[in-house]
Amino acid sequence: MAPDSATGSGPTARRLVLGSQLRRLREASGISREDAGYAIRGSGSKISRLELGRVGFKERDVADLLTLYDVADPEERETFLNLVRRSNEPGWWYSFNDLLPSWFQDYVGLEESASRIQTYEIQFVPGLLQTERYARAVATQGRPEIPGDEIDRRVRLRMQRQKLFSQPKTHRLWAVIDESVLLRPIGGREVLREQIKHLLEVTTMPMVTLQILPFEVGRSGAEGSFTILRFAEGEIPDIVYLEHLCGALYLDKPEEVEVYSKVTHRLTVDAHTPKQTRKILADTLKHD
Repeated sequence: MAPDSATGSGPTARRLVLGSQLRRLREASGISREDAGYAIRGSGSKISRLELGRVGFKERDVADLLTLYDVADPEERETFLNLVRRSNEPGWWYSFNDLLPSWFQDYVGLEESASRIQTYEIQFVPGLLQTERYARAVATQGRPEIPGDEIDRRVRLRMQRQKLFSQPKTHRLWAVIDESVLLRPIGGREVLREQIKHLLEVTTMPMVTLQILPFEVGRSGAEGSFTILRFAEGEIPDIVYLEHLCGALYLDKPEEVEVYSKVTHRLTVDAHTPKQTRKILADTLKHD
């Protein structure tokens, strides 16, 4: 894949693609990470971080690496350097950086770039499907110390993330939620009722699939909530995202992703079908 193939994606995806391309060039040249690091006044670990897309790129460093890797064609070099500039552009979430821990900034960038998002949630309606009032209730639950204006911005950030589904690039969301989510009145019964109505509306969209995992099934092998991000760009591996109280884990080793892919398949088999799920949502509203 050409190095400019991700220019239509967000800055996080561009960084990942650029890092992957540079790794391929280095390996094809038979150059070690340590030698490449020395060429840019750094270390082998710095090259590793660059190739994994974990840090931003400097044009000077990339230019020096391209020279080291015998990339002399002016047009090819400019393509790489243009991708450096594009990868360093701030994402739309930049204005919310003061609210976001660094580990979640990475997630928002990856979410924006993913072509398919598969998620399993046991406590709440997934963030991409939440109403504004439900999102506000989730943001304030158990955290009375958070100022009102900060809550407002957190809710705006969540609503902004939902604009994925109105972009020209198609994002697909496949969500499985535990049945208990429909009975947990976060924000009160009226807020939950509004949220269920919203789920009925969004599940008419072709890019959204929702399934409910019934009580009697249990976890289907899942140990907790998780999300799998899948990308159209071949250079970017599928990534499993796991959040905990102090941060998050990003798993991208094929054997790790395969474990969660199998669990996801099991969940979709054990859960009610999308058609059955819509009926359950409708019935919940009737009997509320």
